[in-house]
Amino acid sequence: MRYVSTRGTAPPLGFSDVLLTGLAADGGLYVPESWPRLAVREGATSYVDVAVDVMFPFVEGSIERDDFASMVDDAYAGFDHPDVAPLVQLDDDTWLLELFHGPTLAFKDVALQLVGRLFDHELARRGERVTIVGATSGDTGSAAIEALRDREAIDVVILHPKGRVSDVQRKLMTTVDAPNIRNVAIDGTFDDCQDLVKAMFADVPFRERQRLSAVNSINFARVMAQTVYYVTSQRRLGGPVSFAVPTGNFGNVFSGYGAMRMGVPIRRFVIGSNRNDILTRFLATGTMSISEVHATLSPAMDIQVSSNLERLLFELVGHDGAQIAELMARFRGEGTVTFPSELLDAVSESFSGFRVDDDETTAEIRRTYDETGLVIDPHTAVGVAASRAAGREQGIPMVVLGTAHPAKFPDAVEAAMGVRPELPPHLADLDVRPERVDELPNDLAAVEAYVAELTRA
Repeated sequence: MRYVSTRGTAPPLGFSDVLLTGLAADGGLYVPESWPRLAVREGATSYVDVAVDVMFPFVEGSIERDDFASMVDDAYAGFDHPDVAPLVQLDDDTWLLELFHGPTLAFKDVALQLVGRLFDHELARRGERVTIVGATSGDTGSAAIEALRDREAIDVVILHPKGRVSDVQRKLMTTVDAPNIRNVAIDGTFDDCQDLVKAMFADVPFRERQRLSAVNSINFARVMAQTVYYVTSQRRLGGPVSFAVPTGNFGNVFSGYGAMRMGVPIRRFVIGSNRNDILTRFLATGTMSISEVHATLSPAMDIQVSSNLERLLFELVGHDGAQIAELMARFRGEGTVTFPSELLDAVSESFSGFRVDDDETTAEIRRTYDETGLVIDPHTAVGVAASRAAGREQGIPMVVLGTAHPAKFPDAVEAAMGVRPELPPHLADLDVRPERVDELPNDLAAVEAYVAELTRA
């Protein structure tokens, strides 16, 4: 398996180099040169067994199968549900895919618990170390920190937007007492944090000097690991299935597209956006325009630059990297770009988008509880509401991705339904754990100096 950049000029790489490189040298994102055909063994019934079969073609040639199988088994051993990603029925044709049974209570654990072990394996093989720099809108940071804490060959710096994540999200990052972990609150939005990370990777001398690597959805290993739960949920339901995905950065739903390219019979994807609805506007008009980032009840989706959409567009233009590079340069230079109508038509064949504001989110949390007894978080509520707005196709189950545990957003959930969700026992004392966090301005030089000082230490 070789991987190519969406911008077309960076050299193709194997999996191990893609894992450690993260962002391509030309500023693009790596995708497989061709998608493997799904082949799950007849006897593969557990999540771990299916995961090994789904993912091994992506790593073959870089990792031995037995080693990979051991890493996958270890990654999911700590999840609190034997199915890892169980399905719960909401009504006759709607199912909730619970992706929050990992250590930090969000879907990011499904990928990052494996990615941490992949890093350890490859760095030990090479006798090298790296500095992970990541941006988070709330959940990636804590999942990455939990996966990478106390690892000898990895230093970690996670940027989050100051005051724009929930208290639980913040504390899951800042209360981790590990010598290789640093948390930084940036005076800005998630998009500012993400731009700082991309700028550090684009600064080639700095990137090479500090041996930067990435664990957010820039890194294709994240996408790879997330394809698995699309496979397992479809196999359980049988036949064609549709998915409703609350998303801001498009990484989770792109993993579903990858599963579809591998042969999973997926009819369509329903994208749920909050007030920061750049994806919904793009799907309606073909124009992608950056506007103000608004704080909402679903902060992990408070994003106006959906990085992973670039991967989908690259696929749909036949891997024409020059065209994608030109479109992305125009978008970042002017803040807006209109895509060719034929490209929008290709996207619309499989994707539709719906905007769900805070009032609708609150109403959906309450309605789901009244109708099913299930407590859902605001992000999941956006997905459920979007699935309702999209309607149903006769005989096609709709699977809504439950992306976070409701206890990560207790204030919003309590305001919606009068019940305050409790954290699981292993996090019951989170409020009294001491926090460790530094604050920095939205300034590249200041952040680079901080990272350089950490690396020297």
